[in-house]
Amino acid sequence: MAVATATATLSSSSSLPFHSLHQQFPSKYFTVRPITVSLSEKIPAVTQSSEFTKLPIRTIPGDYGLPLIGPWKDRQDYFYNQGKEEFFRSRIQKYKSTVFKTNMPPGNFISSNPNVVVLLDGKSFPTLFDVSKVEKKDLFTGTFMPSTELTGGYRVLSYLDPSEPTHEKLKKLLFFLLSSRRDYIIPQFHESYTELFKTLEKEMEKNGKADLNSANDQAAFNFLARSLYGANPVETKLGTDGPTLIGKWVLFQLHPLLTLGLPKVLDDFLLHNFRLPPALVKKDYQRLYDFFYESSTAVLNEAGNFGISRDEACHNLLFATCFNSFGGMKIFFPNMLKWIARAGVELHIRLANEIRSAVKSAGGKITMSAMEKMPVMKSVVYEALRIDPPVASQYGRAKRDLMIESHDGVFEVKKGEMLFGYQPFATRDPKIFDRPDEFVPDRFVGEEGEKLLKHVLWSNGPETESPTVENKQCAGKDFVVLVSRLLVTEFFLRYDTLDIDVGTSPLGAKITITSLKRA
Repeated sequence: MAVATATATLSSSSSLPFHSLHQQFPSKYFTVRPITVSLSEKIPAVTQSSEFTKLPIRTIPGDYGLPLIGPWKDRQDYFYNQGKEEFFRSRIQKYKSTVFKTNMPPGNFISSNPNVVVLLDGKSFPTLFDVSKVEKKDLFTGTFMPSTELTGGYRVLSYLDPSEPTHEKLKKLLFFLLSSRRDYIIPQFHESYTELFKTLEKEMEKNGKADLNSANDQAAFNFLARSLYGANPVETKLGTDGPTLIGKWVLFQLHPLLTLGLPKVLDDFLLHNFRLPPALVKKDYQRLYDFFYESSTAVLNEAGNFGISRDEACHNLLFATCFNSFGGMKIFFPNMLKWIARAGVELHIRLANEIRSAVKSAGGKITMSAMEKMPVMKSVVYEALRIDPPVASQYGRAKRDLMIESHDGVFEVKKGEMLFGYQPFATRDPKIFDRPDEFVPDRFVGEEGEKLLKHVLWSNGPETESPTVENKQCAGKDFVVLVSRLLVTEFFLRYDTLDIDVGTSPLGAKITITSLKRA
């Protein structure tokens, strides 16, 4: 496999929504180790690159066009004329560079400045993680920031730069939440996703097919509430409304970045030219807030020790749970099952045999140590995170004049310029990954596979690094990896194989299960 030469040590940065799934177990409390095999030799250290001085210094190609017209034209290409993938691919071909200038949506009347320098390869992209080089203040959603009326009047953690004192306090609070509830994750996942499987089976019996997405949304919210807060939403005033309320609330934050499949002119006019009034979802948000305030007493009590008010803490817990974690599970779980289903029966048999054998050896229970003995399962999860990261876009503003290195050249970026990276191009970089556009289930198994983990970037940082209060790597990085592994493990303990139909939705793949074979 072609492996890119290692570049400078990476810090981390913040990223767009959902992916966020953004809450992780800090390594001091909990560790999801990379895939390992028994080896007598040690893996040799990766040499630092000495190519920087040998690469040509290039002017950043591309332009922003005329004011108003340029951003509008790029937005039309991005959403309607080309689509995201072709938008970037065509410009790489046009400029013969993975680093170039363009405008990013929404532009014009929502964002004050849509001009960005795009980084689309695995060598330049990690600049976005280095908080010594880029500022992350108010850049979680890119060139615009949603109204704080949607988050209780607070700039929540995702919008804070690590240089801001509140960033450390809030990230420590999330670390506390995750560490204090770590013993509930595996049993509550089993309970919530057993309910999901039963729902799918009943729907299959009735209709011959089942909608995975809606069932997954309910299971994901129930799991997060039960495992992190010890509350069962169905037994509260919230009932089963959680996913619907979250969906409406998220739409009001992300509509400038979405398309809903309406007629082009109507879709663009309604979503990309002005902000939807936060007052329209105020009552929905209040219901969510009340649920979290009543369910998170222990964490809110702890917030005072970090110097955070109960109100600010609750709004941050709601955002981290509903926007980041729930959003990540909503997007990534269907996407991951899509790739697994498409990989075919041979992979399904391998996963079923490996998972059932390891669980049987652990006395019939799913444990952390049992999952460590499932190298193919772990590799499948990493490969899904590589090929289809739940958060595709990341931003950072240059803190100073920078020299940014791609595989082919060095580019000068001026202080204050906005940097943007579209992650699927970085994690499908053909100079790093062999067969980059293919889902290769055992890509990360073994010694050579472990070396590639540093190029898996879904968490706002390399998979080989950990979230800290000094960086913007997802607080829940290890949490997300764990629950993704649990989904694959639970699924293949219960089923031998599945068939699906794949459609599209504003947020990821829409999966209809057409066949499920029980073990």
